Amino acid sequence: MPNSAIQLESQWKGLESLAYLSSPPTVSARFKKDFCDFKVSEDLGFDLTGSGDHLYLQIKKIDLSTVDVAKQLASSTQQRVASIGYAGMKDRRGECTQWFSVPLETPQSENLENIERDNLQIVSTKRNSRKLKIGSHKLNHFEITLRNCTGSRKDFESNILRIKEQGVPNYFGQQRFGRDLSNLRQLNEILREKVGTSNTKRKPFKRSLVISAARAYLFNQLLSERVNSKNWDTYVDGDVLNLNGTNRNFIPDQAGWTDLLQKRLANFDIHVTGCLGGVIESKNKYVCTAKAADIEKAVMEEFPDLVRALYKLGLKASRRPLRFMPDNLEWSWLDEKSLKLEFDLRKGAYATSLLREICNTE
Repeated sequence: MPNSAIQLESQWKGLESLAYLSSPPTVSARFKKDFCDFKVSEDLGFDLTGSGDHLYLQIKKIDLSTVDVAKQLASSTQQRVASIGYAGMKDRRGECTQWFSVPLETPQSENLENIERDNLQIVSTKRNSRKLKIGSHKLNHFEITLRNCTGSRKDFESNILRIKEQGVPNYFGQQRFGRDLSNLRQLNEILREKVGTSNTKRKPFKRSLVISAARAYLFNQLLSERVNSKNWDTYVDGDVLNLNGTNRNFIPDQAGWTDLLQKRLANFDIHVTGCLGGVIESKNKYVCTAKAADIEKAVMEEFPDLVRALYKLGLKASRRPLRFMPDNLEWSWLDEKSLKLEFDLRKGAYATSLLREICNTE
């Protein structure tokens, strides 16, 4: 094996091994039987200016990935794919509505109807002054229909009610890792590319997928450990905290953990965070200490090669909340075997992480 490569773990754990809120669900259902069973609509959370050099398009896609649409927009407007903006990746298998931006300066360039198909429709357009960036949206609204529900209706509903009370472990979903952790298994090739010993050169997007899968895997293992230890939603000495719905982190001041902070944690105004692995810079103020650091260290020591890989790639460490609370979670039975769920999730949260707490899905 080349010196640039590392011996990665041969027995990585699948997502089925991650800890649950209570115990693995005893009920099951068919997920995404039809495209219309999985609907997601993106809410940017900010107003478009109506003027500027970027045309924003709200597009409804079916059985197309976000990258597929970006490529079609680029081809139609003779732009580079990298110049097409979008806020987040949406599932291919589903009916998804999201925003894209294209750098088009003149109104005459706005005629994009030629890209429309039965599975791709332009819902609306509006101009804006800057490109749409990854992570710039506020939330996603989901409508999910579970078919062929098997098991007690009471068990389905009690699992939903548990989520409304406790929230959801903020695991990265399966789509981050690819089938059979295929994204993760490409990490050594990325390391070879970095030192120039690889004959292949992945596009930046593919490279980013692989690296983010490594960070996500480590985070999931840390979170699973804390769920098992019953301290994923409680403060441990040395924890870094996150302000709900934002990227802002903080550490309790000299007064330490107070009744007020405990109340805010219980009300989901703040959340405990976990480490997204990488190099911890000296200017990084938000590094856990004390018992929280001991927990993270113990988990990272189980996967030393993944940790080394992130260091070799120069990735900067950051933090991610250990839980999320879905907004406006509602459910209704369409018939004896079909359950419809509606809820809103802030960016970065996975609907599949919510569903795994409700039932086993095919």
